[in-house]
Amino acid sequence: MFPGGGGTNITKEDERETQRRTRRLARKTKWKANIPLLLLFLPGALYYIMFKYLPMGGLILAFKDYNFADGVFRSPWVGFDNFETIFRQPQTLNVIRNTFILSVLNVFVGFPFPIILAIMLNEVRRSWYRRTIQTIVYLPHFFSWVIIGGFVVTLFSIESGTINRWIESWTGEPFPFLFNPGSWITIYVGSGIWKEVGFGAIIYLAALTAINPSLYESASLDGAGKLRQIWHITLPGISSTIVIMFILSMGKLMEVGFDHVYVLQNDIVSGVADVVSTFMYRVGLQGAQFSLTSAMGMFESLIGLLLVLAANSVARRFGKGLW
Repeated sequence: MFPGGGGTNITKEDERETQRRTRRLARKTKWKANIPLLLLFLPGALYYIMFKYLPMGGLILAFKDYNFADGVFRSPWVGFDNFETIFRQPQTLNVIRNTFILSVLNVFVGFPFPIILAIMLNEVRRSWYRRTIQTIVYLPHFFSWVIIGGFVVTLFSIESGTINRWIESWTGEPFPFLFNPGSWITIYVGSGIWKEVGFGAIIYLAALTAINPSLYESASLDGAGKLRQIWHITLPGISSTIVIMFILSMGKLMEVGFDHVYVLQNDIVSGVADVVSTFMYRVGLQGAQFSLTSAMGMFESLIGLLLVLAANSVARRFGKGLW
């Protein structure tokens, strides 16, 4: 041993080097162990990069006066002129209002239905009956909106609709379900709920399996009925999932989709059925005004982002935030 503690310093350095080697070995072992998972993750990451992130570069059109001759990069910059043009048009404000109203109805009216369906299915004790009902309610999710639109027309058409035939036999006159703004909105929201309620219930059914069955047995012994068990055990047990799904749904508050509206709308109800997606199709693709529709799409996305941040901020105050 040398005076001054030199031997001790060498020992500490050796220990630090040993710890570094141990950490490197642990990282290397962890990396090798996760290679299969990373390979599984790779196709999903490539999909989002190619079809979700790279197309964001097209937002540059919102700040340019795009024309085919100059292309994306050589078209002149116009700053926020496209946004000013959009908000000067009364038609645009009507489109934004319609989008907001239909989206709010979709979110707030349609949101509880998957939860209610999942709770009802969870209470069914006969497995064959539960599986049959699940299959039936999942099925509409896999239909395209064109098929759903055919069902709606078959039911509600004035000339040949099944429901209108019944109404005509009772009252003598059919009711214009698809040409009345109020009934059109009801059919729009109802068809959306019917299509997605079964598929939306899957996540809540998965969350319900995490609730300890002994809680229900204890509540039953204490005399709690089904409704009290649902209120005090089931709903608190899936509350985190409900909050997460609600936050995610807020991101779609300004996005009603294109197919759903397009297959059901007609000129008579265009005052309530013309939304951002159909506006972008009509003005952007049919009218070749790509810069205006890019500005509209960017505005829609920014509103969705702000709503998600606001919803998560509120949820975080109650300890249920997504991040």
